[in-house]
Amino acid sequence: MRFLDLLLMSVNNLRRRKLRTTLTVLGVVIGTASIVVMVSLGIGLKELTMEQYEASGSLTAITVYSQNRWGNNDTSKEPNYITDDTVKLLKRVEHVQAVSPMLSFYVVMKQGVYEAQLGMNGVSREYMEQISIGEGSLPEPGGDLAMVVGNQAARNFYNTKSKGGYRNYDEIPDVDFLNKPMFVVFDTNAYYQAQSGGSREGGSPSKPPKKYMIPTAAMVEGGVDDWNSYSYDVYVDIDSLKAQLKRVFGKDPIPGQPTNKKGKPYNYFIYDQAIVYADDMSNVTTVQKEITDMGYQAYSSMEWLEQSQQQYNMIQAVLGGIGAVSLFVAAIGIANTMMMSIYERTKEIGIIKVLGCDMGVIRNMFLLESGFIGFMGGMIGIILSYTLSIVINKFLGAAQLMMGIDGDISRIPPWLSGSAILFAIFVGMAAGFFPALRAMKLSPLAAIRNE
Repeated sequence: MRFLDLLLMSVNNLRRRKLRTTLTVLGVVIGTASIVVMVSLGIGLKELTMEQYEASGSLTAITVYSQNRWGNNDTSKEPNYITDDTVKLLKRVEHVQAVSPMLSFYVVMKQGVYEAQLGMNGVSREYMEQISIGEGSLPEPGGDLAMVVGNQAARNFYNTKSKGGYRNYDEIPDVDFLNKPMFVVFDTNAYYQAQSGGSREGGSPSKPPKKYMIPTAAMVEGGVDDWNSYSYDVYVDIDSLKAQLKRVFGKDPIPGQPTNKKGKPYNYFIYDQAIVYADDMSNVTTVQKEITDMGYQAYSSMEWLEQSQQQYNMIQAVLGGIGAVSLFVAAIGIANTMMMSIYERTKEIGIIKVLGCDMGVIRNMFLLESGFIGFMGGMIGIILSYTLSIVINKFLGAAQLMMGIDGDISRIPPWLSGSAILFAIFVGMAAGFFPALRAMKLSPLAAIRNE
């Protein structure tokens, strides 16, 4: 008997008992949808976590700090500060693609009646290329000082006359970085001393420090409500910043730069941190360990991401297991349907055997029926799963936005849909296997007499 004939016979047999077939298929639908929706929640949680880590910085980035970052009680040892020599050393580590030192400095920025204290970070070109630009373009390395300003930096400004800002009135100050001149004060200590009416050691009043008009080259992508790791700070080329600080302070100590045991500043810049970029995500842990062995503190998103992924894998397995229980119950229903079908079609099976039909044909007939039930249940279950996924994302979307999380929590990739349908067919055929064996073992004469 041809496969097509077997398939048509199986479909016709199922159509004869529409109510029973519908109820059996419904069990498979519920089981398939349960598994798919449960697993989709686990996938959504994992992908949302990955997206959040990517938004906070590159997953191949390793942040390196000096062991002396928070002070060192052991004054007998020379501090292992991060310097240009350290950067050269880090570049020689295997699997390191690039190294970007970071020189952080607080400045006062003024435009009209508005003023703010912002962090200005001198970084390399490699670091700046990680920033998504909304307007403008990145400044040229080594050129005149130009700023890349965070998309939420305006929130830090306040009106010097009314002393009110965003936190007071919940309104974004009218600050235009790209089209209006922005004045920057680098000597913040002298600025605030002059503001408070302080005096110098000789008793003469402190003079306000010089203001520098620094152009804005670009704005970080996003609106004032779109947070990312670059939102609040200002980024400039590190060589341009070092040249500017030398012009402003000359031989005087630069605020934030450490001094030696005699209290004198070093004749070179000491960086707050360095960002090391590995050539691949799989090498991040290896590079991080080697940097730690060199005596520096090293942190990366990968170590937190790996822990999160392990937790979500467990959650996904538990959720999938809960859904599998429903499909297991459906498999029992398929087996029951097939057994009832055998009892009702005993004479038909006997006649087929008397006519000399191969035992494999009888087995395949029942396996096709049970597999077809699994296929129909799987297909309808996938449609139901997508519908439930849309509903879940719609109702949970508002709550996620309130928590600052943007993205669908239920995600059904194509491979999950295909796997669910194949699994439903497999479960159906497995449930119909033992009833098919029973049909094969029926005695032809006994089967005919039974009817």
